[in-house]
Amino acid sequence: MTQTTPSPTSTHAPNLALLFLQRVAASGDKEAFRYPDGDGWTSVTWKQASERVEALAAGLLALGVSAEDRIGIASTTRMEWILADLATMCAGGATTTVYPSTNAEDTAYILADSESRIVFAEDDTQLKKLTERRGELPNLTKVVVFDGAADGDWVITLDDLADQGAKYLAEHPSCVRNVAEEITADRLATLIYTSGTTGKPKGVRLRHEAWVYAGGAISDMDLLGPDDLQLLWLPLAHAFGKVLISTQLACGFATAIDGRVDKIVENTGVVKPTFMGAAPRIFEKAYSRVVTTQQSQGGLKAGLFNRAFAVGKEVARRRREGKFVPPHLALQHRLFDRLVFAKIRDVFGGRIRFFVSGSAPLNRDIAEWFEAAGLLILEGYGLTESSGAGFINRPKNYKLGTVGLPFEGTEVRIRDTGEVQFRSPCVMAGYHHLDDATAAALSDDGWLSTGDQGKLDDDGFLTITGRIKELFKLSNGKYVAPPAVEAKFATLCPYASQFMVFGEGRNFAVALVTLDADSISGWAKDRGLGDTPYAELTKHNAVHDMVDEHVEKLNASLNRWETIKKWALLDHELSVERGELTPSLKVKRGVVAEQNKETLDGFYS
Repeated sequence: MTQTTPSPTSTHAPNLALLFLQRVAASGDKEAFRYPDGDGWTSVTWKQASERVEALAAGLLALGVSAEDRIGIASTTRMEWILADLATMCAGGATTTVYPSTNAEDTAYILADSESRIVFAEDDTQLKKLTERRGELPNLTKVVVFDGAADGDWVITLDDLADQGAKYLAEHPSCVRNVAEEITADRLATLIYTSGTTGKPKGVRLRHEAWVYAGGAISDMDLLGPDDLQLLWLPLAHAFGKVLISTQLACGFATAIDGRVDKIVENTGVVKPTFMGAAPRIFEKAYSRVVTTQQSQGGLKAGLFNRAFAVGKEVARRRREGKFVPPHLALQHRLFDRLVFAKIRDVFGGRIRFFVSGSAPLNRDIAEWFEAAGLLILEGYGLTESSGAGFINRPKNYKLGTVGLPFEGTEVRIRDTGEVQFRSPCVMAGYHHLDDATAAALSDDGWLSTGDQGKLDDDGFLTITGRIKELFKLSNGKYVAPPAVEAKFATLCPYASQFMVFGEGRNFAVALVTLDADSISGWAKDRGLGDTPYAELTKHNAVHDMVDEHVEKLNASLNRWETIKKWALLDHELSVERGELTPSLKVKRGVVAEQNKETLDGFYS
């Protein structure tokens, strides 16, 4: 089955540099960005941002940057990341993204493989990785630090670069505009190295037209406009974060930037955004925090809370299906909206029009819970190989449990194997230096093989049913889809952080479980366990009994062969630093399995 949508009718700039300059011309005195500054936030207009970007771009030109020269950025999400990226675009270069959590070995590999000439490094931690591996980076001629001091000719500060740019502009006043106008749509804009769950990362080559198309397609949907305000915390080394910047250039809204994950909820209350993109894990944690807080109160408050969501879900379902809402139900809903739902919305600033979920499957039960509270989550779908874009639900045309409809100009089909393939202007040019991998993923006529299983309904909505490689076969020949089982557990047990199912080639399925530190801490205090450390709680009988109770509830909803026969609690939450999660918070199953091989093997002894 193939689904095709017409090509966009509106025209957009041929490259990101001109898209930025056009936005500055159209919205010069309006707010473009704001960022944390001490106890408050500093706001920057489009014109102010452009002045800094022009100086930095001219500085890169003064250093000899030419067409498609790779320029690395190793930093957390912050204002300087965006300025460096825009300056790279305006100088005709191509950004190479490096997660700040990437170790020195992989950082050197990415920068060497991409042949990066210049690197923007956030601080001494990132600089140290480069210094330690300098001998492996023959192409790297200059490091520009956001925080820190200059050190000889090799390391300069961001201000140093801007000063060089100011001098270059005095002699070549039109240099940035001239370069921007020469960039063709098919030129390389970005190299994003997939964090991957196994092996070395692959560099995904994304052209200017891919980003311009993605941002323009969203603009054409009237999904977002200049009056919106985004809270951006997502890693900008990830395609999901990067495509939101392209969307901002196309739509003209303002963005508040703060990459600190632990500040997300606090920042939403202060910034009061109208929308925010996030990975499903963020929504799961928010759900868990609210639900466990209410459960701990017990009595009348817990009962009121549960009844409110029962009513909220029923009203949301009826509205979603175009059905009549009886007056008595509507009255209850208005009451619960004032008493319960409005307070939850206020936690997120009270102005959210919708959230956007991407990078991993969103649990439908979580989506229904948020919808009941008046917080719509629009799930979308894309890969690094498609600039993080391709499909999205619309506020007035959505189906929970799906990733929505394709962007205009994007075609989708389902192979006989169930694999999703799509063809779109946002699809990559190929993998850097990996012709065989490119040929395996991208057909000669432009169809991208996603590695995801999915299905299309009669209305053209796409549902992702799992990763083909994540399916495993038990020794009895039955197949198990871990994501489906894990998603069910996420809504049954608000105290769990990760529930990972294994069993390839074995005679039954097993699981490794981690707990959410905040939620289990509150649970423990309510049961007289005080401030017992996390690792000790994972060994406590009461905790094991609680988890076991939820596993039994899970098993009651599964096919017999899918049921979890044995499980174990890990003594820590998974983390990016330990190599168990990718920077976009996906579980590296192979790493977790290897680290816990003795435990997994022991299940079958």
